[in-house]
This record gives sequence, C-alpha cells and structure tokens, in this order.
Amino acid sequence: MTTQEFLGKNDFNISPQTVSESCPSNIALIKYWGKYDGQIPANPSISYTLNHCKTNTTIEFLANEPFSVQTFLSGNEEVKFAEKIEKYFKNIEQYLPWILKGKYIIRTENTFPHSSGIASSASGFGAIAKCLMNLDETFSGKNSDEESLKKASFLARLGSGSACRSLYNGLVVWGQSQIKDSSDLFAVKYPDDEIHEIFKHFNDWVLLIHEGEKSVSSTVGHGLMKSNPYAERRFQEARENFIPMIEILKNGDLQGFIKLVEHEALTLHAMMMMSDPAFILMKTGTLEVINKVWDFRRETDLPLFFTLDAGANVHLLFPNNGSEEKIKSFIETELLQHTQKNGVVKDIMKF
Repeated sequence: MTTQEFLGKNDFNISPQTVSESCPSNIALIKYWGKYDGQIPANPSISYTLNHCKTNTTIEFLANEPFSVQTFLSGNEEVKFAEKIEKYFKNIEQYLPWILKGKYIIRTENTFPHSSGIASSASGFGAIAKCLMNLDETFSGKNSDEESLKKASFLARLGSGSACRSLYNGLVVWGQSQIKDSSDLFAVKYPDDEIHEIFKHFNDWVLLIHEGEKSVSSTVGHGLMKSNPYAERRFQEARENFIPMIEILKNGDLQGFIKLVEHEALTLHAMMMMSDPAFILMKTGTLEVINKVWDFRRETDLPLFFTLDAGANVHLLFPNNGSEEKIKSFIETELLQHTQKNGVVKDIMKF
C-alpha cells in the first residue's frame, strides 16, 4: 500500500467542532531503534498495548480562524509542545487537506506520571490521530472503521513512530515482516488466533527507577544509529527474531518468550553504549533490579522477567497463571526499594 492511498478527499464543509479521544501506550517486545526519512522503521517491531496507561485528549477546532495551535497538558499551557504540533499538522496537510484551515485548542492529560518510562509520545500522538480522524470523517465523509483505524495509525506514525502501534489492542506489529499485511507505513494487529492463551493475560508493572528527563532523547538516540557500526547487524537480528517469536507465540513457549524479550531489551541498550558518542540510560537501580529478577527466577522458577524502553525504568512482565501473587509480593518487598519514592505503575495488557 502506498502513501497516496491515504490522501484525504477534497470535498468538505468546515464548521467548529470539539472531539475527544483516548489512546493507550505500548511497550515493544522486539524493539524498533533506528529509522529512515519519513518515519520509516529500520526494522519491524512488535509490542503489547497497555490498558490503564493512556492519554486522554480533547481538540477544539475553531473553523476559519488563522491556523494556530494552543496546547494544555494537565491544565498547564505548553508552548513548545504547541510548536511541535503545528509542525506536525503542516507535515500531514497532504493527507488532511482541511487541517490548516482553523485554530486548535488541544487539552491533554496522561493517566501515568510524566517521564515514567511509559511512552507518552505513543499514546499522545495516537490520541491526536484518532481525534483528527473524527474531524476528517465529519469534513470529508465516513470511512469504514477498519480504514479509519489504519489511517489513524498512519498519521500517528508521522508524529511518533511507535504511536502507530497504540491504535490496536493486544500484540501489534509495525514494519514489513512475516506477519500478513504488515507495513512500514502503519501498524497491524497480530492475529489473535495465532497467540497462545498464556500470552493474552499479562501484567506490566513499571518500576520508576528514574523519573526525570532522559540525558539523551529517543529522537537523538534513533539518529545515532545512522553512524553506529553495529546498526545493520542489529536491524537484521530484529528481522530474524520474528521467526522464533511467531513460533513462541503460537505454541505458548513461555521460557522462549522470556529469553527473547530480555535479549531484545538488553540489545537496545547495547546499541546505545556502542553509539558515537556513547550513552547509558540505565541507572544503578536498573541493574540491581535486573540482577534480582534473574536471581528470583533461578531460585523459584517463576516467570517474572523484564523489558526496557529507552530509559532507566524497568517494565516487569509476568502472566496471570496462578503464580502472580508470589511475584507481586516479591516486587513489593524486594524491588520497590530501588525506585524513586517507591514508584510503580501497575498495568495489564489490553486484548
């Protein structure tokens, strides 16, 4: 499918509108790190969509006023974010021909702490894209639900790459891969009938090891992959990892899942350490948690494991398979001490 298939219609009637949408965040299992122009991923990725961690957004569109954007995050005006959204809207005008024909007042809030290791750009741009599709259906005509969701994923990607995955529940794939209909332009839902039941009932507890701004932004980190001497091998490895992941998800191989997910998380941070300049986003608490998780798993044989986003905070993953109460108790008694202010965000995967 080409980008031209997403061009909006030209026949529309603009009037003032207010729309509201909500979009969850997601956590990648096979990681996306490195991209080409146009927000095209250098390798495919697969993620879990969260349930409680989401962004709620309301857009008030004032028709026929000079184009401008005003943004409020949790009630506080954010001028820099408004500038970012203005640039984003200008970039997507070719897909939404009406988008520069008015003023926008955007009010948004997250159900999770800022800088918590939960991708607010993913849920944020996902919510904005859903709002824009609501407006587009009013001005340009109703699309099918499937086409509307696909175009929202396409638009969200142009704001934040991983945002395209947040438009779907469950396991989601972005990037051309062995998964049917997968694309670099938008995300697709992983087929539910190809997922073993054990992977449909998962917890994600995020330990807030470090709640401040990252020393290196994800945008800069992606850019550094262009000169990373190990980048091409990493991109190839991510593509190769889809082959065992497909079999793991189908047959319920939880041990294989744990091994692959943790390897992907550590590889992501290894790429950071091998960039030029090198950078390390993990903190002492990150490493202490990882080692304790490994010790706990060796001693108990219980399926507690981790993944990491581009930051210090640790996503603790574990299934609801009868052992979750022992795992939760271990997290609360042994791992929370490594966080700032006993910080933890408790979520589940949304199917």
